[in-house]
Amino acid sequence: MLLVIDVGNTNVTLGIFSKEELIGKFRLTTKMPRTSDEFGIDICTLLEHRNFSIKDIDDVIIASVVPDMMYSLTSSIIKYFDITPIIVGPGIKTGIRLTMDNPKEVGADRIVDAVAAYELYGGPVIIVDFGTATTYDLITKDGSFGAGVTSPGISTSVKALWQEAAKLPKIEIKKPASILARETVSSMQAGIVYGYIGQTEYIIRKMKEESKIEDIKVIATGGLGKIIAEETDMIDVYDPNLTLKGLQCIYNRCKKVNGK
Repeated sequence: MLLVIDVGNTNVTLGIFSKEELIGKFRLTTKMPRTSDEFGIDICTLLEHRNFSIKDIDDVIIASVVPDMMYSLTSSIIKYFDITPIIVGPGIKTGIRLTMDNPKEVGADRIVDAVAAYELYGGPVIIVDFGTATTYDLITKDGSFGAGVTSPGISTSVKALWQEAAKLPKIEIKKPASILARETVSSMQAGIVYGYIGQTEYIIRKMKEESKIEDIKVIATGGLGKIIAEETDMIDVYDPNLTLKGLQCIYNRCKKVNGK
């Protein structure tokens, strides 16, 4: 079995693949500092709780946007699984050609999402990832990473709102019954949810317009993406496991390159 690990700014998401099937998914909090032993014990406990044997893990691949965590995490995989993990980074074969002005600035998570969307849904494609930041990335028909847009994530915006405005409370992010809010909580929910629907539709429309590319599919992912995807016809597919699938795609490509 393959263990895939996506280290994001908010969560560390882990997936277990048996051949091509995702059979398990787990999360850890990113912002909690951990030693290699703490990482190892946490990951092993999660797997064993779901009746997965550590001995059944044949390989591990990691994509991370949090460099400070990588030494402890990588060391934990080596120590507890006796596996040297594959790290998504410069030099790894992904099948996506980076044509940005500074390719090194493109986050590993965005590359992994691009690989999954291109391989699973074809190009041209726009990937919208509703994470700590909301990102919009254009992959052309020939598999080139053509352009990207970055905006504050939904949770990030909500947190800024209640932290900076003394009388505004923490809220649950969900669509209110009506945009015509009559009290504070639903007015905040309306502003966030409908505001992000509007942002999503406008950015996608402008990307399609300026790229002059026809028939672009739009794939959304990320924890809060479902809320937005359900409210707009600009998104064709919502795939919550896109990043994990992308890690598996890259792993399979690495095996072919290395002749395994």
